[in-house]
Amino acid sequence: MADGSDTTLTTESVTADAPSGLVAGIRSFAAGHGGAKAVIEYVGKRGARIVLVGQDGAWGDQFADGTDVARAACLKAGVEVENEWERELMDQMRPSNDLWRSMSRRSLAR
Repeated sequence: MADGSDTTLTTESVTADAPSGLVAGIRSFAAGHGGAKAVIEYVGKRGARIVLVGQDGAWGDQFADGTDVARAACLKAGVEVENEWERELMDQMRPSNDLWRSMSRRSLAR
C-alpha cells in the first residue's frame, strides 16, 4: 500500500475509545505469546475482527464494534497493526491441531 493512501491509517488518526476488556484481552494474548501483531478485518454490521498473531506462531481473535475501535484497542495494548496480510505474517501462523480438526468437521458437515 502506498504511503498516504486513504486506506493507510496512522496512530494519529485513531480517535475512538476502546473498551478496557478488549484492551486487556489483546494485552494478555501478546504477553502470553512473546508479543503480537494484529490485522484488522471489517466484518460488516458485526464490526471488526482483530486477528492477533503471536511471535510463537499462535493466533487468536477478538471482536470490536468497528475498525476505529479495534485500532484504538491495539494502540492502547501496544500491539502493532499491519495494514494487510503480509506473507511473512501468514508464514508465522501455526494452526493448532484443534483448529485443523474443527475445519475438517465443517467441510464434512456440508
